[in-house]
Amino acid sequence: MTPSEAAKAEDGRQEAAEAEDGRQETSLERLDRNTIELLNELRVASTGIQFMFAFLLVVPFDSAFKDISSFEKTVYFVTLLCVAISAVLLMAPSVHFRILFRQGEKRYLVSLANRVAITGMVFLGFGLTGILILLSDFVVGGVAPIAVGVAAFCGIATLWFAIPLRRREENAD
Repeated sequence: MTPSEAAKAEDGRQEAAEAEDGRQETSLERLDRNTIELLNELRVASTGIQFMFAFLLVVPFDSAFKDISSFEKTVYFVTLLCVAISAVLLMAPSVHFRILFRQGEKRYLVSLANRVAITGMVFLGFGLTGILILLSDFVVGGVAPIAVGVAAFCGIATLWFAIPLRRREENAD
């Protein structure tokens, strides 16, 4: 399915769902509202990414970094990549909106931005988990990084993805 076809299918699902909620808005008004809501959500995520990325960029310049284990260096590098990928993905919708501004592509932009934002949040979840593993290994060591990593991964996966996906399935029935 092409992005354009996916956008049309998503719009059809949204029209059916939103007709039930009593909103009195045109298709373009709904797309405008969805755009504003999405961009506001991305602003929240971007603040967290800025702090995480800044932390990760400073870490190698600390004198203690040269003494960390190869495991910690690997976790650090994978975490840095996950946060960088997340930042790129979560900034992409704004860039797309600017490039396709006034081109009549809002339906496509909202659909694509939604998918890109969800993918960006997946990488952000991995980045958060990696930072917690790295810090717990550095500070406590032992089995703490494993316990913290599993707890962080399960918590993020549940709160960010499993709960809303379960609710989405319940509403689809």
